[in-house]
Amino acid sequence: MVANILLAGGAGQGNTLVALLPFILIFVVIWLFMIRPQSRKQKELQAMLKSLQKGDRVITIGGIKGSIVGFKEADDTVVLKIADNTKIEVTRSGIAKKLP
Repeated sequence: MVANILLAGGAGQGNTLVALLPFILIFVVIWLFMIRPQSRKQKELQAMLKSLQKGDRVITIGGIKGSIVGFKEADDTVVLKIADNTKIEVTRSGIAKKLP
């Protein structure tokens, strides 16, 4: 009788692990296909924003293309030349990507 109780207790823990296995696998898949690539993309964007220099051609989040002509306020604001005699100021985080 004692042996049956011990076996039943061990089987209950095994069933718990088997029941949690699908949730663990789902979390691993979500991490591999969603969280990890997004964090990698975020790191690349931060590196690109730090490497911006005068003369770089960029596109803003709003779709405006221009050339960097300067920086203001401790490098948080970027001055873009978008046409002859037309300059705008955008925050550094408002720049989507650097153009070739």
